[in-house]
Amino acid sequence: MARATTANFAQMVLEVEVTEGSGVYSKLCGLTSRGVNRQSNMSTSEVPDCADESLPAAVERAVQSQEVTVSGSGVWASESHEVMLDWWYSGATKSVRIQHVNAAVGDTEYETGNAYLVSISNQAERGTKVTAEISVEFDGIPTRTAKA
Repeated sequence: MARATTANFAQMVLEVEVTEGSGVYSKLCGLTSRGVNRQSNMSTSEVPDCADESLPAAVERAVQSQEVTVSGSGVWASESHEVMLDWWYSGATKSVRIQHVNAAVGDTEYETGNAYLVSISNQAERGTKVTAEISVEFDGIPTRTAKA
């Protein structure tokens, strides 16, 4: 029996290009949970039976658009404080990449593209650290780069 090759938390990395055009990416510090959602938005059409119109129509589907979003949560770290606030308050995109560290050679290692920081939510509770939840949405479909 062959076991599946898996990845741990540190092998799915979210990075942001802090200085535009530099090609230098930094991890967002403090995140203890990350999620990537790849979604196809579907359109549907009801197609009737031409031989017997009394029969129920078939529902046919097609991909209308696709989107990639990233969610994260964790502690609010000083190391990412200003980067996150500057990004959100600018209303602009930043180059973002998702790295799949343990991707096999020839498989997708990076998904890279411009993305918006759609939301930041902070919470504080007495006796605990300030926490954060973020939502990042790519502006278009990220470019996939294979591991060399």
